Amino acid sequence: MKPASFPLTSLHAEDLACRRGGRLIFEGLSFVLRPGEAIALTGRNGAGKSSLIAMLCGRLRPDGGRIRLTGSEDEADLAELSHLVGHRDGLKTALTARENLAFAQDVLGDAAATPDEALAVVGLGHAAELPAGYLSAGQRRRVALARLLVSRRPYWLLDEPLSALDTASQAMVAGLMRDHLAEGGAILAATHGPLGIEGAREVRIGP
Repeated sequence: MKPASFPLTSLHAEDLACRRGGRLIFEGLSFVLRPGEAIALTGRNGAGKSSLIAMLCGRLRPDGGRIRLTGSEDEADLAELSHLVGHRDGLKTALTARENLAFAQDVLGDAAATPDEALAVVGLGHAAELPAGYLSAGQRRRVALARLLVSRRPYWLLDEPLSALDTASQAMVAGLMRDHLAEGGAILAATHGPLGIEGAREVRIGP
């Protein structure tokens, strides 16, 4: 893989609020995510963790507050600097594992690992030609996470990244997260349990 060369930006969430169906989900949420840092986003079911991630990647407009980047020489767009792995895997079931990653690489640009290299890293080199619809839940999750490797983006926004994974696969993903942080990337991950990486800072939504 090519070495990462990330812009030195920090993500600022300032006094964010979220409403769904007219109901206030959260308000007054603020944090800063800097290069090399990880945030473990916690909270009960329905607290708004997935909504916050949708705000950060530009899919949902905040009902209050703002999200901004600082430190970059250019006018940076957070959506263009972010990888999103949602709680749904987002794979095209008729495409093979390799084709899914090739499609993601074409859409995202800034190619890094090849699809075959990324599949090998997540332990699915043998499944490259299998349609995603034939893969187990854990295998599909690993293909979704392999998208992080085929295009270099500094911000990883992950919604329950360890779900459906066995212990060995969880350790593998933790290793990928450590490598990303060591290269100056940043991670925000919604989680109900430990991420398996040292130094992750907890940001909790709600009580």
